[in-house]
Amino acid sequence: MKNKLLVVGTMAFDEIITPTATSGKTLGGAATYIGLAASFSDADTGVVSVVGEDFPQKHLDLLIDKGIDLKGVEQVKGGKTFYWKGKYHDDMNKRDTLDTQLNVLADFKPKVPEHFRDASVVMLGNLAPSVQQEVLDQLLPDSNRVILLDTMNFWMDVALSELLEVIKKVDIITINDEEAMQLSGENNLVKAAKAIHQMGPEFVIIKKGEHGALLFYKDHPFYVPALPLEKVVDPTGAGDSFAGGLSGYLAAQQCASPEKIKEGILRGTAAASLCVGTLGTAGLEQSNKEDFLAQLYKLERLRTIASK
Repeated sequence: MKNKLLVVGTMAFDEIITPTATSGKTLGGAATYIGLAASFSDADTGVVSVVGEDFPQKHLDLLIDKGIDLKGVEQVKGGKTFYWKGKYHDDMNKRDTLDTQLNVLADFKPKVPEHFRDASVVMLGNLAPSVQQEVLDQLLPDSNRVILLDTMNFWMDVALSELLEVIKKVDIITINDEEAMQLSGENNLVKAAKAIHQMGPEFVIIKKGEHGALLFYKDHPFYVPALPLEKVVDPTGAGDSFAGGLSGYLAAQQCASPEKIKEGILRGTAAASLCVGTLGTAGLEQSNKEDFLAQLYKLERLRTIASK
């Protein structure tokens, strides 16, 4: 099948504290959010990740019920699942990491299932660049494959040289504004995007949280606003949901033209809006395709009004 999406990233336990709510130990991880968001598109999605023996079957069943192939997920007997705990400030754009436990992720050696080595779209979620490279090394050659990368400042701090090697092989990078400036060394986003283009990616998507996202391609920037929301409950996973909506759409379309990528950014924005309205993954879990399309319609209507 040509509409295969291979997702690489963490499956985890999160513990989220916001000014108004506390999640307790709940389902999280980049691959989880990406996979759930991609499930709104007609893509054949498979995940490569690792969990411990403590990872509940109900979480695995949830993802399988959403149509996500978990044959690339290793469950380590006697091991503990990756765990992250964070606390958000009153300004929800800022948070403090209170605890990170790598657990089984520390020795993770990814194994791409045979039937996903020819995936037409690969979404490299937030994970060590060395692991991302191991996944790329297992793929069958395909000059038409589209590779997306989502990364963060942590890897720029501790594994920059390995990250730059992966970035060379990427077609599309999604990154927030602060990370784009750190990676490029530029304080202006236009200059930052140009510098990142020179590292390899043809398409640079810079996320600006509640202020939307910018696509830089050649000399034709494209802007998508975020949906105005009455209440943001939890921003955790918003960027991963964006990546899932985008990559799932591109896999389903079997095309990554500039126009399809623009439409994919709309899809990613719609998925992110579903994510932030509840704690953890609940918004994505509880939403169906009709809910997703309703958010997409609101976004397209907003853009139409803004263009008049």
